[in-house]
Amino acid sequence: MSERQAPVLGHLAANLKRLRQQAGLSQDALAKASGVSRRMLVAMESGDSNVSLSTLDRIAAALGVMLPDLIVDREAAGHSPVLAWQGRSGDSQAHLLQSTPASRLAELWQWSLAPGERYHSAAAPGEWREMVFVLDGTLTIALPGETITLAAGQSHAYRADGPFDFANEGDASLRFLRNVII
Repeated sequence: MSERQAPVLGHLAANLKRLRQQAGLSQDALAKASGVSRRMLVAMESGDSNVSLSTLDRIAAALGVMLPDLIVDREAAGHSPVLAWQGRSGDSQAHLLQSTPASRLAELWQWSLAPGERYHSAAAPGEWREMVFVLDGTLTIALPGETITLAAGQSHAYRADGPFDFANEGDASLRFLRNVII
């Protein structure tokens, strides 16, 4: 766990335990409802485990809450960007910038991927849609049955009901915005 990841893991630990207890669920019951192992839940509640965004989505769905409810510091004034994922390179990151109600929720993310970095996402639960807009570099999105390559200034919308990858196959840093609509 890096210094930059520590705050979000602390918020996750506190929020997860509070939300689980408010729902009247034991760790075993939440593990069964979410498909996440009890061992992982124990590690998350103690702030000792980095976790994928898809795992957080499954836990949020089982608790009947949204992803920001798990990772945002609710005591902080306003809503500042939250580092929610970091790759092998410190230059590869995903920050939740903002969220707002949609049919359920809409999230705006800022991503950066260093050259050679890849992020894998499991299929999202339900009818999720996503849109991306490339700020700098070239983004490759590997969707089921197709691969999309986008240069700076280009955008793409897609369903997120299947697994997909974001990749920076270029030699320059990549920055893009990701809008998740639930």
